[in-house]
Amino acid sequence: MTNLINNKFFVIFFAPFILGALTTLGFAPYNFTFINFFTFSLLLFLILVVKKKTKTKYRKKKSNKYFFYLGCAFGFGFFLLGNYWITISLTHDDMFKGFIPLALVLIPLFLSLFFGLSILLVGFFAERNFSFILFFSLVFSLFEFLRGNILTGFPWNLIAYTWSSSLETIQILSLIGSYSLSLISVTIFCIPFLFFQKKVVLKNFFPLIFFLILFVSNYIYGILKINNSKYEFDNYISVKIVSPNFSLKDYNTKSEKSQLERLIKISDPQKDKKTLFIWPEGIFYQSYIKEIKKYKKLFEDKFSENHLIILGINNYTNLENVSDKKYFNSLVLLNHKLEVLSLYNKINLVPFGEFLPFEKFLSRFGLKKITSGYNSFSPGDIRNTINLGSEFNEKLILPLICYEIIYSGKIKEKKQSPDLVVNISEDAWFGKSIGPYQHFTKTIYRSIEEGVFIGRSANRGISAFVDPNGKIIKSLNTGESGNIELNFPNYYSSTLFSNLGNKIFFLMIFLYIFLLLIFKKFKI
Repeated sequence: MTNLINNKFFVIFFAPFILGALTTLGFAPYNFTFINFFTFSLLLFLILVVKKKTKTKYRKKKSNKYFFYLGCAFGFGFFLLGNYWITISLTHDDMFKGFIPLALVLIPLFLSLFFGLSILLVGFFAERNFSFILFFSLVFSLFEFLRGNILTGFPWNLIAYTWSSSLETIQILSLIGSYSLSLISVTIFCIPFLFFQKKVVLKNFFPLIFFLILFVSNYIYGILKINNSKYEFDNYISVKIVSPNFSLKDYNTKSEKSQLERLIKISDPQKDKKTLFIWPEGIFYQSYIKEIKKYKKLFEDKFSENHLIILGINNYTNLENVSDKKYFNSLVLLNHKLEVLSLYNKINLVPFGEFLPFEKFLSRFGLKKITSGYNSFSPGDIRNTINLGSEFNEKLILPLICYEIIYSGKIKEKKQSPDLVVNISEDAWFGKSIGPYQHFTKTIYRSIEEGVFIGRSANRGISAFVDPNGKIIKSLNTGESGNIELNFPNYYSSTLFSNLGNKIFFLMIFLYIFLLLIFKKFKI
């Protein structure tokens, strides 16, 4: 062991890489939450080792760059093993296959910079005490927040998501949100670090006992919240989520019409039953909105005036001036005559997937976005609730397309009170990987944070109805084809987090600073 500790490569690169990779086992579909107690505590131990060794074994004068390398190594392992599935989307087009090794390395490498910078800031202050744990948790969580918000933001696999298998534990999301839960979680996971020494230090038991009481109290709160929740449903209106399990090859080998006929068959519409159908993203893959009327007879034969359909489709504007034409990834509400009753253009677009950064320059080299078509999508302007009309008792839905569900605190505005949040997605891009499971986890977290029912239709992903406590009412797993039905919920109750959003996270940051000053004063 002493030889390993004295080995610079092991301490700065190999060991933190392995710890970062192991941390991904805490997320869906594995959900080994306990592993975080091991990985985060050992990460702090390595930071302390680097602080002690940097003056002697590694070089003659002190250098903080080793903290940065250590943090990047941890982050590279974390994002390489946790987000490798992103590159699967490149396998569906021969144009992009050559970029797979590059993307596999560069995406985790870029994201690892956030971990590297956070540990660079805290490394010099490393000590075996609770004050350092508070400081580390604070800085680490701030960089998680930055990762989730700067540029387009990528708040994927926040540490809070490692609790996804325990609904009781995550009910606190309705009060504090995911970023704050990540802050507290990192603190809890680091506590074993205090006991990595030969002699027992009595003062180290105080934070252990405090957080143990906090955890148990939170768990009891979660049980009570779940058991005391009662929901009402409209017995005269149904919502039916449809998952066709199309492969991306189907879009290339089968006609759009045949796919629609198959979808309608799976939907099993009953003409006398008032029903809202939710289909996945990108179902009309050969037609834009202006062109779908050619299928009018097909829909009129199978659906009736009692039916509304939500689905994903591409849209464009400014047809008169081709050079100014804008393309959108859209969600539409249609009636049985394929008349567009409402339209939402996706706001949060996926870099490279839906738009090509620096498009004017990179397009010269023949590059384009990964999804079909050469033109990048443009972002929409606003996300309004959609009123289903008097025939559906003025029910309100809030539309989300694909990974818009991942943005904690940015789902809806305070004034919005939807009866149902609708999330449509196309998860076939990521094959039989962990990606679709991680994606679905975000649905559970958003439902608790916002206090809403969510209906999610994801082709080749997990489709489900999720209640405001994150409980899965009905679901279709990855690879399943079929439909699930539920009476329309008559429920909306705002939460503290839905009213204040991520302002709560910054209040938590100030609380941590206050606690840090107190513990520092008493040398705890």
